[in-house]
Amino acid sequence: MEVNVTTNAIEITLENFQQIILEESKTKLVLVDFWAEQVPESLELKDKLAIGLQGFEQYILYATVDCQTQQQIAQQFGIQGLPTAILVKDGQPLDGLTGPQDDDSIKAFLANHLPKQEDLLLIQAQKLLADNNINDAFTVINSAYQLNSERADIKLMMADVYLQTGKISEAEALLATILMVDQDSHYQALIAKLELASQAADSPEIKALEAQLVDDVNNIALQHQLVAQYSQVNRHEEALILLFRLMQKDSGDAASKDLYLDVLKALPDGDSLANKYRRKLYTLMY
Repeated sequence: MEVNVTTNAIEITLENFQQIILEESKTKLVLVDFWAEQVPESLELKDKLAIGLQGFEQYILYATVDCQTQQQIAQQFGIQGLPTAILVKDGQPLDGLTGPQDDDSIKAFLANHLPKQEDLLLIQAQKLLADNNINDAFTVINSAYQLNSERADIKLMMADVYLQTGKISEAEALLATILMVDQDSHYQALIAKLELASQAADSPEIKALEAQLVDDVNNIALQHQLVAQYSQVNRHEEALILLFRLMQKDSGDAASKDLYLDVLKALPDGDSLANKYRRKLYTLMY
């Protein structure tokens, strides 16, 4: 059965009533807006709801009922006056608006049921991470975390991205804040990842190079090898510290500067570590 769609609204009739109210409301919220041509307030609410729901079609299905032509449907909902809008979930009324509404009340009503900005960012970050676009995922989930740093799902996502960008200590600190009630299978998987990342970050090759440098602290070639090893296991800050010290000793050390810039490029946009060490680089240059 085809649904008659006008702009971003579906017109409910007796023919599609069951499909929209009973079936569609099982998978998403359905906002049913009752209106009549002779009631200007209902037309005004209809326009404002249509505008307010633009871009959120995947979360709330917007449907309208013309009370002049669909009186049976209006009676079935028990509509006693216009304007009226009823939010339906699983075929049952969940919330609604009755009477004339100002912009603030409409905005508040929709805000109670539409996803928040951090929800949208979380979904976006999940998709980016699934596509292995880790740098962009970090930028997006960091924005969500800035909006709400208490939500467990956002913190778990942030910890996951931390682990995949080598921020082991940051991931460990964040996971330590997860309450027991939120320690689900995702949390347990991240704890396992954390343990593996901690082991990998201290490889035999790194230990061997660090031991050699103890006896040969001024060996630049050894330090560059260690930088490469640090970078491979995402120990970026330690790599940058080594390189910055070399550039402090010799401002003309082009090899160390090139490596330093390569490490910075490997970090996500907006990364606090990248910002910190770019500023440190400027202090040497100017």
